[in-house]
Amino acid sequence: MGTAMTGLRVLAVDDVPPALNELCTLLREAPEVDEVLAAGDPLTALRMIQSDRFDAVFLDVAMPGLDGLELASLLAKLSEPPVIVFVTAYDKHAVAAYGIGAVDYLLKPVRAERLADALARVLRVVPDGPVENSAQPQALPDAMAALPVETGGRTRYVRRNEVHYVEAHGDYVRLYTKTGVHLVRMPISRLEEYWEAAGFVRVHRSFLVALGAVRELRSDSVGGLLAHTDLGDVPVSRRHARELRERLLHAARNGQLDRSGRP
Repeated sequence: MGTAMTGLRVLAVDDVPPALNELCTLLREAPEVDEVLAAGDPLTALRMIQSDRFDAVFLDVAMPGLDGLELASLLAKLSEPPVIVFVTAYDKHAVAAYGIGAVDYLLKPVRAERLADALARVLRVVPDGPVENSAQPQALPDAMAALPVETGGRTRYVRRNEVHYVEAHGDYVRLYTKTGVHLVRMPISRLEEYWEAAGFVRVHRSFLVALGAVRELRSDSVGGLLAHTDLGDVPVSRRHARELRERLLHAARNGQLDRSGRP
């Protein structure tokens, strides 16, 4: 019965459900592990780590939206970061992984004896023994202030304050900025969740707009509403029109509509 205080509390993160299930099963069977939680995407993982405490995070490297290396470098900024173990099908990331401070690097398919080695390393570096469940949440840096964009095999970052509006495109979103249109693999509903607090409003099932980018509201030729921005007009559906007007009024009162601060 004494394992509750000695077992590790672990979060497993992978965007491929069978791989995540397999990893969780292996971890649950390991005697060093007391509790395993799972996250199917990096943003969910980030939220769980913000509101909870884990001894270790077993992290897939190649994930859409925010890859494992980027997530790990954010976690490294915490006052008491969890121990990171990368899990991936590719060994080419290993150098970067160790640069970020991962204690181990597991290649898929993960074997139980190799996992035992990794858990032994985790136990060596977990300060003062595993955490208890009642630990305080930690404040994380704003993970979504910039999004990685792949172009021609290179990754660059588009800052949120450069984006005037966002258009849904299947599993992707298009970010409209002065430097062009950038495609990011992330559903618009998830981006809305993360950018809502930063002044982005859902104005249509396929569009988010930055309140500060809206110059005026216009009627189109068939009586619909358009939010006019320097980069084009964004359709506003009837169900979102009232909320947009209220948010714009509120922002104007609070002096939040001046875009001069936006690059």
